[in-house]
Amino acid sequence: MTDTAPRDPFVRGPAAPDPAALEREVAAALEEDLGPGGMAADVTAALVPAGRRARASLWLREDAVICGQPWAEHVLARLDPSLRIEWTVAEGEACTANTRIARIEGPARPLLAGERAALNLLQTLSGTATETARWVARLQDHHARILDTRKTLPGLRHAQKYAVRIGGGHNHRLGLWDAVLIKENHIAACGSIAAAVQQARTLGAGRWVEVETENLDEVDQALEAGADVIMLDELKTGDRAEAVRRIRGRAISEASGGVSADTLLKVAASGVDYISVGALTKHLRAVDLSLRLDDDR
Repeated sequence: MTDTAPRDPFVRGPAAPDPAALEREVAAALEEDLGPGGMAADVTAALVPAGRRARASLWLREDAVICGQPWAEHVLARLDPSLRIEWTVAEGEACTANTRIARIEGPARPLLAGERAALNLLQTLSGTATETARWVARLQDHHARILDTRKTLPGLRHAQKYAVRIGGGHNHRLGLWDAVLIKENHIAACGSIAAAVQQARTLGAGRWVEVETENLDEVDQALEAGADVIMLDELKTGDRAEAVRRIRGRAISEASGGVSADTLLKVAASGVDYISVGALTKHLRAVDLSLRLDDDR
């Protein structure tokens, strides 16, 4: 136990894409769309004369937070470095419907071949950032902050966690390797919360340790064991507020499980530090974008 508040382990602040992850994600998107043959495999783009150049505009068709510009740029650069994209809005900017967010100029074939991969990434990440911004806005008058989970789209975890931060949210652990989250089945297998936390301290090599709890007795056990973060999993309203009172100053508190737009403020009223929401990355809807060749090409 500690008498002072522990260092907050969750990631916040300015977001920057991980270069290696970005490279992998773009390569996978292009492989999926073009196959092993690369741009030459696009039999539709091949209808366009080889020397044809084009100008295009990228239009936003609904209100949204723009996210994913580095991914779109990387798609075009991999297909043809001479393709130029000029953004008319900033990454993370909240834009209104029917805004032109970019102009693109260069060889027509690679522009058309890369259109879908670039838009898929941009639409998905803008959708994640937009949904996150909605949840964050609901909590503007509360202490609690929004936290993501590992419930991400397969292959896009780094990208979506970046988008959560662009939308104003905070990142939980990236994967199973960078922190210890002791859940019900881990406790049962280890024999007790205390035994599980002790093992985590021995094997975790300095990683922060979180314990999932389902009642006040388990909260007390997690505090006695010295957990850094205590997750309150679907506790009743009164028990949640009491748990936060017991935890405050001794660990970070996180509410999780069954949180919806209708229950969010009730959960926040308990004074909890964080509220984790799987819907940020799991139940998202891609933002409506369209790319159109300009008439003055």
